[in-house]
Amino acid sequence: MRPVLKTRWLGRVSFEKGLELQESLVSDKGNGGSHDELLLLEHDPVYTMGRARDESSLGEENLLPYPIYRTNRGGQATYHGPGQLVGYPILDLNSRGRDLHRYLRFLEEVIISILAEYSVQGIRHEGLTGVWIKDRKIASIGIGVRRWISMHGFALNVARALPGFDDIIPCGIAGVTMTSLSAECGDDLETHAVAEIAGRVFLRELEKLPGGLF
Repeated sequence: MRPVLKTRWLGRVSFEKGLELQESLVSDKGNGGSHDELLLLEHDPVYTMGRARDESSLGEENLLPYPIYRTNRGGQATYHGPGQLVGYPILDLNSRGRDLHRYLRFLEEVIISILAEYSVQGIRHEGLTGVWIKDRKIASIGIGVRRWISMHGFALNVARALPGFDDIIPCGIAGVTMTSLSAECGDDLETHAVAEIAGRVFLRELEKLPGGLF
């Protein structure tokens, strides 16, 4: 039996508190915790850097307007802040196939399905993790695992204005244009409202997996 998924909307929390909660849940899952979780939230403005040795995507660190946190997720620098929906799935991948490549593709499919709820067509770009609207990036993905329990996850841009991206090279992709769900659908959306749909879509896509395996 695979664990039941529990979804929680946390509102706006600091990156530190979000990371502390993830680590606590991952530890609990690793010690036999009974359910998977999807944490949905917004962060206070912050830059995060993945495990990549090349940190040039951060640009001039001493000129950045917000704090920097180095994490155990994959990928380069990104920005988190109000108006962006962050999703942290805490899943037991031991019972779901232990396939990180397929798990990344699953997270992309979840985001593409969320966008479809707003009649926005998201796509993948070969060789690049994340989701795009034509040549504009709307969502970033970076994961980590401990004992095959997942942490970190995805960030979907919701608000039109996310100025924190202007001071870095998002995900290390030079010249990338970042976009948002509000900009693409022409309506100013609230993050918590998108989170409600995201929770339903995530569960639906999880249930569609053949045998529950990534």
